Amino acid sequence: MKIAVATQTKKEDAALSTQAGKSPFYIMFNENGDVLETMKNPFSVGGGGAGFGVAKMLGDKGVTHVAGSRFGSNMTGALKERSIQVYEMEGTAKDAVSRIRQENL
Repeated sequence: MKIAVATQTKKEDAALSTQAGKSPFYIMFNENGDVLETMKNPFSVGGGGAGFGVAKMLGDKGVTHVAGSRFGSNMTGALKERSIQVYEMEGTAKDAVSRIRQENL
């Protein structure tokens, strides 16, 4: 399991981003809740199509689950096409990872 969380900052206690496609950052966690990678979202600025780009980027990185506060329908569809489970929730990155890990035990 590899979990990506759309966040406002690079920290584990960062709030989840309200726009997953244009989220400033993504933090990747492994199945134990350890941080694997923190990355700036190259699709956070610019025109439309951010959700498709992020979905491809996450799929290419082997992500199986993604969390954020809000996902657009195009992004949700693109993630599901890549068999990535989508979790809309509030809270921090650590909260999201904890919840996803509990649901997938």
